[in-house]
Formats: sequence, C-alpha cells, structure tokens
Amino acid sequence: MIYLDNAATTFPKPAAVGEAMTGFLVHDAANPGRGGHAMAVRAAQLVWQTRLAIATLIRAADPDRIAFMLNCTDALNTALKGVLRAGDHVVTSSMEHNSVIRPLAALERAGITHSRVRCDGQGRLDPDEVTRAIEPRTRLVALCHASNVTGTLQPVAAIGRMVRERGLLLLVDAAQTLGVVPVDVEADCIDLLAFPGHKSLYGPTGTGGLYAGGRVQVQAIRQGGTGSESEREEQPERMPDRLESGTLNTVGLAGLGAGARFVLEQGVERIAAHERALAARLAQGLAAIEGVQMQGPQDFAERLGTVSFTLSGWEPTDLAAVLDQSFGIAARAGLHCAPVAHRTLGTFPSGSIRMSPGWFNTVDEIDRALEAVREIRGA
Repeated sequence: MIYLDNAATTFPKPAAVGEAMTGFLVHDAANPGRGGHAMAVRAAQLVWQTRLAIATLIRAADPDRIAFMLNCTDALNTALKGVLRAGDHVVTSSMEHNSVIRPLAALERAGITHSRVRCDGQGRLDPDEVTRAIEPRTRLVALCHASNVTGTLQPVAAIGRMVRERGLLLLVDAAQTLGVVPVDVEADCIDLLAFPGHKSLYGPTGTGGLYAGGRVQVQAIRQGGTGSESEREEQPERMPDRLESGTLNTVGLAGLGAGARFVLEQGVERIAAHERALAARLAQGLAAIEGVQMQGPQDFAERLGTVSFTLSGWEPTDLAAVLDQSFGIAARAGLHCAPVAHRTLGTFPSGSIRMSPGWFNTVDEIDRALEAVREIRGA
C-alpha cells in the first residue's frame, strides 16, 4: 500500500507512539488526577508531559491553557459555543471545513450570525477583505490555518494582528498545520487554537485539544468530575479543569505525547521541507499528464504538501477506487467535508482527488503514484 492520505490521518505512526500507548496500558493505566497512589500520579505526569510538548510546539507560555478534547472538531465546537453569545457576529472564510461551517450554522438559531469572506480561486484569503467584513457586533474571527483541500496557507499572523488591534478574538483551526507549520500563539495573536492529535502530530485518532489564551474565558459546554475542587457543585473555573470533565483518553494522550515529541525531535521545518518536496514532485508530474487540472497555488511556499486534482473523463471517487483496488494507492476523493471550499475552487459537486504525502513517504512512492495516473489516463 502506498499511503497518500496523510491530510486525513498520518500513517504510519512513529514506533514510539505505539510503544508509549502499550507501555501505559501495561504499567500505568490508572486514572490521572483521581488519586494519590503511584500509578495515578504517573498517569497524571504523562498527561502533563503531553501538555508540555504541545505548549512547546505552539510556544504557549502556560501549558495549563491547553485543554485536551475528543478531536479538533470537538475543540472547535467548544471554542465557538463556549465564547459566543446571542447577538455576536463571526467572520470566517469560504475555505472552511464543516467542523466550523456546521457549528456556525447551528449557532444561527441561537442568534449568532456570521459573514463568510470569499477566497480567490486558489483558496487564498485577503486580510483586507476580512477587515471589511468586521461589523460593530463582531466578536470573533474564525479561520483555518490551511485548507484541507488544497493546502493553501492563510495569512493568520497578519489577520491576528488586525484582530487584536480591534479588540476581537481570533480562533484558528490548525487541523492541517500543527506539526508541519511553525505556530506561535503569542506572536501571531491567536486567542484560540484547535488542533487534532492524529494528523501531523502523529498521535492516535480520538485525541486533540484547544488552546485558550489569557484574553478569553471559554465557558464549559459540559460539566462533571475533574478530580479538583470536588467539594463544589459548580465546575472549576481554572484551566484546564474548566474544559476537561470526565476521565481523559489517557492512553491516547500517551501516544499523542510521543508523537508531539517525535515532531520536536525531527523539527517542524525539516518535516515540512520533506513533504513539500514530495508534493512538488507530484504536482510537476501531474501537470505533464493530459487532462489533469490541479487546484491551489502553484508556489509551494504558499501551501502545504497537499495536492488536489481532477482528471477529465473521471469522477474523483471512481479514480480513487481504481487507484486503491488496482494500484494499492490510498488517496481521498470527494468534497473532503469542505463543500464551500469546493464551490470556491469550482470543483463542486464532484469534488477532487487529494494526495497528501507525509514524513514516511518516499520519492519512489510518488513516482509510482504518477505512473498509476498515467496508466489510468492512457487506458
């Protein structure tokens, strides 16, 4: 199998990820923060070490501002529903994932409105257009750091400074970027950062989290046991307990911590350079195949190592099925849970086929994928 679906979930995982999860289950599988015995203490230390690794990656001064969640979608829901109130207005873009689009649609029924800034045909967002979309009732700007369809990077730092100057909040969906793009929540004026564990942090599925900076108070959208202030009937106010009710997915966090440390050891820039080099080779080869139309900026300085394309005469889902069944190549086709983005790109309703190389892919695998598309085109 040639796995080119890393934008959905990275595979394979570093060996240390599975080892950390197995080690926890065998030796330390107690409830973190729920007891003073040695196993519970070790479990709590594991959670703290994972929190610290994430804080290091995003340059957060206080690791306790990071709350672990079910996944990035859960983190985005927590941020949006925990910050916004009736009468608030949100500015977002036309390249967002359904994990932002759908919560905002639901919040419309609660009296929270939003404006969608249209990106250009390559998925790029103009910061001036974001500025023009701000209204007197605007409280929050919510943006993906990079498109999951094209990998197009958005000017988060420039928008963050503009948002901060106006006293507003910035929520960044880092689903595609954390672990492969440098993130500095302080320098980029990011108030809220949602992230998954299973993508470029190389952790298992069912992990992720939300960074909530000191300028924002996120109200808990669920309440329960936290292992702290147990004498009170109200949810603790302090972070991360305010947002972490119930037993954490500690075995998952063991894997996430190992994955985050792997990224720190390899270096974000080194990982990004490898993925972009493979994607550039893939894009160059695809451009030479008759009938291929690619989406996203041509310059890989403006994007991640994600390549989306269509092939004339083929439905993307059919092409992906042939690549899988006849050539052993895993790619993702369709709308990628981002229908508005595909409308922006002009690929709605069929979508496109997406190939997303990762750290463990090789040049030979990219060349074999190109040969498969050439063979299908010539069939």
